Amino acid sequence: MRMWSLEKLLFSLCTVALICVSSAGGSVHVSGYEGGHVTVSCPYSEGYEPYEKYLCKNDCGDDDVLIKTTEPNKSKYSIHDDDEKRVFTATISDLSRTDAGKYWCGVTRSGKDIYTEVDLQVGQDSCCERSTKFQSYEESSVSISCPYESQHQNNLKYICRGNQTSTCLEKAIITSDNHQTGQFRLADDKVSRKFTVTITGLTQNNIGSYLCGVHGSTGLDVFSAFELEVKEWCCVRSNKLSGIVGRPVTVECPYPPKHSDNRKFLCKGDHRNNCTEMVRSQSRFTLQDDVSSSSFLVIITELKAEDAGTYWCGSDSQWSVGNYTKILLSAVLPQQTSTEISTITVVEDVGSQSTLLPGKRIKAISHVVVFIVPAVLLTLTFGLVLVYKYQCNKVQGAGGNMNRGNAAETEEGIAVSDIYENQDVACSKLGSSKPKSAGQHDDDDDVSETQQESVYQNYISTEDIYTNQIQIEANRR
Repeated sequence: MRMWSLEKLLFSLCTVALICVSSAGGSVHVSGYEGGHVTVSCPYSEGYEPYEKYLCKNDCGDDDVLIKTTEPNKSKYSIHDDDEKRVFTATISDLSRTDAGKYWCGVTRSGKDIYTEVDLQVGQDSCCERSTKFQSYEESSVSISCPYESQHQNNLKYICRGNQTSTCLEKAIITSDNHQTGQFRLADDKVSRKFTVTITGLTQNNIGSYLCGVHGSTGLDVFSAFELEVKEWCCVRSNKLSGIVGRPVTVECPYPPKHSDNRKFLCKGDHRNNCTEMVRSQSRFTLQDDVSSSSFLVIITELKAEDAGTYWCGSDSQWSVGNYTKILLSAVLPQQTSTEISTITVVEDVGSQSTLLPGKRIKAISHVVVFIVPAVLLTLTFGLVLVYKYQCNKVQGAGGNMNRGNAAETEEGIAVSDIYENQDVACSKLGSSKPKSAGQHDDDDDVSETQQESVYQNYISTEDIYTNQIQIEANRR
């Protein structure tokens, strides 16, 4: 396209830019999102197939031409002419907010070029400031309602994952043109001006961000955002229960008060959707309902080892979340409930040989211990009594001998002292007699005879003392 200087002058005289340029028809409205791309389709009349086509902006001067068919690729712009359909398309990539505005599709010809007005909108490639949160459980379903304006009643509706608006329609999970796709179903209620997307059979893979989109026929699509949270399917509560084989065990199952008239049941299985009802199939299982406490009991009269496993008890045959109790039941053997020493080695006599039986439980020798321990204790007690008595007798005998010895020594000492005392008296009297003069002879003789008798008497006393001592010694013996 080349405009003559005269034509440029005429353009400047026009009150509105390009008002003097012939138009191929009404304006074209296109829209795109930041970072994305937009394609502008420009039809032309028959006979202009060999002519040059271009896309320009503003006043379409030489510097305003963005791309032309003689140079099909330039920076972020590209152009393609389909002369069979008589439509050329210009593509603008890597859109930004500054790309928004008015463009022109042009066809070069002699005289006046043919122009078609293009209005481009560029929206933000993310949505949205607010997001609605939805929550549900595994294996259940959830319904999301997406409202829209009345002017969009007949427009295409869809949802996509994520929050990227530029590619949402391209990656739509389901649209109003296709009402059912896998676990997704879309229903459009034009009266209430909202469309509803239902997701069934929820799994953890459904967690995330979504966009509800309404296609804008003359502008940007309209979006609303929501977040979906999928919780693990669970129960009123989950319990662990242990019972002893051969003994009864009781399972408690609460239920909502509104289910007081519902049929209650207990089933066994790793998964609630595939479990066997036990109250009907097993006579050992008895169910007792307590409406006042909104719970029922299941009594297993005689627990067996094979009863261990996962149980589900509830009152809602529809398996609504929160109406069930999950029970993990373990069965313990009786000998495992008592205190044991697993490393005890028991020796048993077989003929003349001894066989070691490692690992015997203490229960195997409990009877032997019951008889041996009392006997040992009784023997020890009897021995202690004998020792105690012997010690007491020994101490008493030693004390008696000591007392008798002390008494004898005392008597002997007294007797000996008496003997020596008498001897001293006799000797003192003998020694006290002195020689007399001749004149005194007669008188002295009388005196001497008297003293001799006294001495003799003293000797007799001494002899009596020794006689008494001999008798005392004989009595001791």
